[in-house]
Amino acid sequence: MRFRVLGPMEVRSAGPDVRVLTPRAAKVRVVLATLLVRVNEVVSVDSLIDELWGEHPPRTAMTTLQVYISQLRKMLRDADPQGGDELLLTRSPGYLFRLDPGQLDLSVFEDLHARGREALAAGDHAGAAELQHQALALWRGPLLSDTPHGSLLDSMAVRLSEVRTGALEQRVRAELQLGRHQELLGELRALTAELPMHEEFHAHLMVALYRTGRQADALGTFATLRRTLVDDLAIEPGRQIQQLHSRILTGDPALLRPSAATAAGASAAARAPGLPDLPVIELPQPDPLFTGRDAELGELAARLEGAQAGGCVLVSGPAGAGKTALAAAAAQRAAAAFPDGRVLVRLRTGTGARPAGADALAAALRAFGTTGTLPKTEDELTALLLRLTEGRRILLVLDDVASAAQLRPLLAAAAHCVVLATCRGLPRGMAALGVQALPLGPLGPAAGRALLADDEASAELTELCGGLPLALRAVAAQLASHPRWTTATLADRLRAPRSRLTELRAADEECYGVLRAAYAEAAEADRAAFRLLGAVPAGPFSADTAAAVLGPVSARPADTGESLESLVAAGLLLALPEGGYRLPELLGLLAAERLAEEEPATVAHGATARLCEVLAGELEAAQHAGHLDGLHPLQWFELRGPELADALVRAHRAGLWPQTVRLADGMAPFLEALAAWELWERCHTAALDAARRLGDAAAEARLLRSLGDLAWQCRRLAEAGDHYRQALRAVESAGPVAAAETAPERVRALAGLVDLRLDEGELAGAAQLLDPMLDEVPQDVRGRWELSRVQGLLAVETRVPGAAETHFRQCLTLASALGDRRLESYARRWLNRLDGGEHRADWSEVRPGVWRARATTG
Repeated sequence: MRFRVLGPMEVRSAGPDVRVLTPRAAKVRVVLATLLVRVNEVVSVDSLIDELWGEHPPRTAMTTLQVYISQLRKMLRDADPQGGDELLLTRSPGYLFRLDPGQLDLSVFEDLHARGREALAAGDHAGAAELQHQALALWRGPLLSDTPHGSLLDSMAVRLSEVRTGALEQRVRAELQLGRHQELLGELRALTAELPMHEEFHAHLMVALYRTGRQADALGTFATLRRTLVDDLAIEPGRQIQQLHSRILTGDPALLRPSAATAAGASAAARAPGLPDLPVIELPQPDPLFTGRDAELGELAARLEGAQAGGCVLVSGPAGAGKTALAAAAAQRAAAAFPDGRVLVRLRTGTGARPAGADALAAALRAFGTTGTLPKTEDELTALLLRLTEGRRILLVLDDVASAAQLRPLLAAAAHCVVLATCRGLPRGMAALGVQALPLGPLGPAAGRALLADDEASAELTELCGGLPLALRAVAAQLASHPRWTTATLADRLRAPRSRLTELRAADEECYGVLRAAYAEAAEADRAAFRLLGAVPAGPFSADTAAAVLGPVSARPADTGESLESLVAAGLLLALPEGGYRLPELLGLLAAERLAEEEPATVAHGATARLCEVLAGELEAAQHAGHLDGLHPLQWFELRGPELADALVRAHRAGLWPQTVRLADGMAPFLEALAAWELWERCHTAALDAARRLGDAAAEARLLRSLGDLAWQCRRLAEAGDHYRQALRAVESAGPVAAAETAPERVRALAGLVDLRLDEGELAGAAQLLDPMLDEVPQDVRGRWELSRVQGLLAVETRVPGAAETHFRQCLTLASALGDRRLESYARRWLNRLDGGEHRADWSEVRPGVWRARATTG
């Protein structure tokens, strides 16, 4: 089958009898179009619904979408009975449309365009012109011109229109180098009329006019462009076209012939054939959305201005951190320090290739404007670049360095330059090259407010985007394209981790593409380790946690360390100054996505299980530790609580019932001590479900009693009573075999019911509930503490201070035996009040840190 989207949609059947099977229904075309522009990628259900109905989908949106998908599948089966069923697949959280590269005109266009760009960079002008011509011939009109566009198709249409213009500009440039200036005049006049502010097309028209003996018309073209820019935008034309204007004004003979043939006489300094005049300014325009890096920008510009020839500053950071934008901004700010030129060399091609050695040196020379046939060997290329830059003050920006091996020959050839390099992570061997590293961390909330809006939701959006400038720019673009959305609206859409990447991808394909490229370019072993780390909740984690998760790929501690450091070097993981590691926010989501997509379910299941066992062990150790990592256990839990809750929810989602219950048991004392109500309810509700699925009545009793305590603290008293009574029924269900395990829960559930009676002022009912507790005094220390506590409270309410003192002194003894200072302090507070005669006070501390008005005060 063949699909065409570069113009009106067209679907052609497979086989010798070709039929056109384009869907007639507009909504079905929208679904197919959305899947085709994201071919071979999962498109979420939410994205499809948003594309179909925008901000106001009908209540039947999900059902209607499924109808459209069924219609598409029927069409595909009719068009290709053998393979149609394999094209449109269900993949969480949506659908995947799978095609070979030659089946979709968009894929063919992008491939031809990328190859043409590479041919042009390599000096193959004839090949570049032909490839771009073939690419442009695929366009039959605007993208999907017969299909309604939502936000995703709109943004894709804008992006591809820019790419098409780029392909056209590169084809024209290549043909000018081939001497076809006369043939290009008519086309260039039409293009400059259509795009009156496009400097490259105006420059090409100026050159074509000058070469055909029309110097005055060439100067007039510049004047027209300048007038348009000044009148409409209040800016001057760029430096390159101004330099071209000056050369035409002075009648530079070097412009009369293609540069490869004329460069021999272009330099008064009698440089080698093909070498450009200096200064050379080849930097991207400053990013108007560049923000939040003032400190780093100042530091980097200062380092560049003070650097000696041969010095190298390396800006490192994860994908999307804004390394290139910072490098360009710093180069602009330090421009006065480099009067002979500032040149950017991109070390990753459009197809993802990484030039190294002689290829990388050739790319650097081409970036300087060197033309013609270059030497083939690394030594000859190095000598040529050294000759070009000798005695000059030049800044060479090397963008997206992959490794020390790629950088080493470039530094040797650029010994007369100051080098500014960017790279993901910090590849091994960089320190040996003498580079000065400047790592980039995530942006803070202030940057989000500056870029989006000055409100709390912008700060949350910054956090949800992992502080990555590229993601924040995607968010800003999404807000701009949906005027009725607020930052709070978008924060709501991004809050769910499982759909966040999909939302960002809908906002800007480049954002997701940069993250995927960072992953795709890593070594296979690194990708395997990265996927497994997708099982780790967001936040810092230790090497021990990583070792558990990476079990299949790192059998020994040394292997774990090697895997982690390799991921750091690849820019896929952050090593924290205080120790431990962290996946950048969006890379963590990508790791979880890749784990679900690329590994069997058993692998993800095993990684989550191993993670839970390690975390449960840490929780159990924390209950008996004086300090953890220099922190009090409660402080430690405050830092780790969200991560532990995330792990518990993942375990429950994966059906790991024993691990879910074990984590909930480990978290229980911390949740109660910190009154962490939201985490408490979320975790123990999930764990209760897990206990019931296991058929573990003892665990069910524990968790019901715990949820009863939570409801009591939240003053949901009827709910608390229900939970306590259900806990008692679970104890009975567990039977005598589990008596040793359930007896403490029986006592604590009864104590909870006593608290409820005391809340209601039913002192006789409270005393009656004490009888079954006294009939079978619990063997565990905490159970006896609860019994003594409620006995003491009842004695206070019934005005028997002596008995109250006896019971709270017993509480103190039992708390000391437990080693629980919180319970111990509670007992001491009561004893101090009773010693001071305050047993008639109107407020009682009924549980540690929980106070209520006394039922009787007279």
